[in-house]
Amino acid sequence: MNLRNIGLVFKKDVKSYFGSFIAYAVIAIFMAATGYLFFNLLASFSILSFQAQANPMVAKQYNLLNVNETVVRPLFGNISIVMLLMLPLLTMKLLADEKKSGTMELLLTYPVRDAEVVIGKFLACYTVFVAMLLSTISYPLLLINLGEPEVVPILTGYAGLFLLGAAFISLGIFTSSLTENQIIAGSLSISILFFFWLMSYSTMFVSAAFGQIISYLAINEHLESLAKGVVDTEDIIYFVIFTVLFLFLTLRSLESKRWR
Repeated sequence: MNLRNIGLVFKKDVKSYFGSFIAYAVIAIFMAATGYLFFNLLASFSILSFQAQANPMVAKQYNLLNVNETVVRPLFGNISIVMLLMLPLLTMKLLADEKKSGTMELLLTYPVRDAEVVIGKFLACYTVFVAMLLSTISYPLLLINLGEPEVVPILTGYAGLFLLGAAFISLGIFTSSLTENQIIAGSLSISILFFFWLMSYSTMFVSAAFGQIISYLAINEHLESLAKGVVDTEDIIYFVIFTVLFLFLTLRSLESKRWR
C-alpha cells in the first residue's frame, strides 16, 4: 500500500468536490435541513416547558423536560436521516463519473492499486462529510449554553454519526462502482440504505430469534444506542464491519472490470 498514491487520489477528488461547488451545495443543503429540524425540536421543547408550568406532574411523568430525550436524541435521528439522503449525492460520482468519462480505465493503467484508488476516494468523500457534520456543532453548543443537557450522550451520539457516515460512504462507493450512471448509483445507494434502516420495523412480524438477527443488521438500531450514551463494542464492530465489507466489495467490483 503506497501512501503517496492514496494521497494523490485523495487530493484529486477533494479538488474535484470543492472545484465544482458540489461540496458547497451539499453542505449548504445539509445545514439548512438540519437547522430547520433543530429549530422545530427546540421550539417544541419550549412549548412543553411552558405547558409544564401549568401541569408539573404530567411533565414529570412523561419526562418532557429532559433535554436529551426531547431534543438531543431526536436531533441525532433527524441528522442521520438527512445524511442518508445527502451522502449518496457525494458518493454517486466517485467511480461512476470516472467510468463514464473514460478516466477510470486510464487511472487503472497507472501503477496505482485498486485498494489505493478506493481508499483515496473514500477519504476524500469522508473529509467532505466531516466538514458537513461539523457544521452542526453549534446545535449542542447552544443547548449547553441555554440548558443543562448530559454531555456524554452528545459525544457518543456524534461518534455514532461519524461511524454511520463511514458506513454510508462505503456503500455509496460500492454502488458507484456498479454503473456509469450517477443517478442510478445514487438511487441504488439510497434504496439499499433505506432497506437497512427500515429492517428494524419488521421485527414484530417474525420470530424472536429471527427478530434478533434483523435487529442486529438494522443500521439505525446501533446509532440509537450511541445516542443514549451507551458505548457498546458490538455497535462499533458493526459499523467497522459494514464499512470494510462494502469497501471490499468495491475492490472486487473494480477487479472484475479488469478481466472484462
